[in-house]
Amino acid sequence: MKWTDDRSDNVDDRRGSGSGGAIVGGGLGTLIIAAIVFFLGGDPSAILSSGGSAPQQTEQRQLNEGERQTGEFIKMITAENEETWAKIFAENGRQYTPAKVVLFENNTQSGCGTAQSAMGPFYCPVDHTVYMDMSFFQELQQKFGAKVTEFTVAYVMAHEMGHHIQNLMGTLDETNKARTSGRFSESQLNRVSVATELQADFYAGVWARRTDSREHILEPGDIQSAIDAAEAVGDDNIQKRSQGYVNQESFTHGSSAQRKEWFMKGYNSGDIRQGDTFNQLLK
Repeated sequence: MKWTDDRSDNVDDRRGSGSGGAIVGGGLGTLIIAAIVFFLGGDPSAILSSGGSAPQQTEQRQLNEGERQTGEFIKMITAENEETWAKIFAENGRQYTPAKVVLFENNTQSGCGTAQSAMGPFYCPVDHTVYMDMSFFQELQQKFGAKVTEFTVAYVMAHEMGHHIQNLMGTLDETNKARTSGRFSESQLNRVSVATELQADFYAGVWARRTDSREHILEPGDIQSAIDAAEAVGDDNIQKRSQGYVNQESFTHGSSAQRKEWFMKGYNSGDIRQGDTFNQLLK
């Protein structure tokens, strides 16, 4: 992936700040389970606000060169999301409000409660912020077999920004109303969740297409690395790994094939208007 000269001021890098420490009572099993549940997820407030131990204070430390480079990369990706989505919104007669991005390690505070590494990258609609602990990508590669590249990180960021787009457009409000109405069964709510997640994948594809058209950021293999990541954490693949069989009724993020399909639909069309996953999946 080619870097651009753009950088965003909306990135809060809390790594090394001493604001968090080891997760008490956690462990590798917790990390893997939570990563499965929350990878590329929507609103994690229910889990973030429940259970868990208070963060432990740690001493401040200096970031190493690799960590500083990562910070610059996240600032660049954030800037490219801001520019692309501001243009798309303007084309559709709307005004775009940028999301913030927080880089952290171990744990930090979010508008949805205490954020922990075990939750994977997530978007908090309360404070319009994407939370990223980069250690997640080691788990993605080691436990799910996905080859992690710079564009893998960019895709994950774009998916979480997709949830921000849903928040700005009122989609998340509607899905939350459905969850709290008491009118839908668990399987029906799971289908709503799948539609929400696949639409965020679609938006990630739109972002990739439109940003590449403007900045020529893509290099050979980049799109495939995004597809590999999406397929690795498809519900069917995760269920096969964890329980040995697939139960489609319990899907919450979509199958590997669906995740690839909707990302590529966004990438091939570059048109936000073609991403109505709800009408197509909830019939």
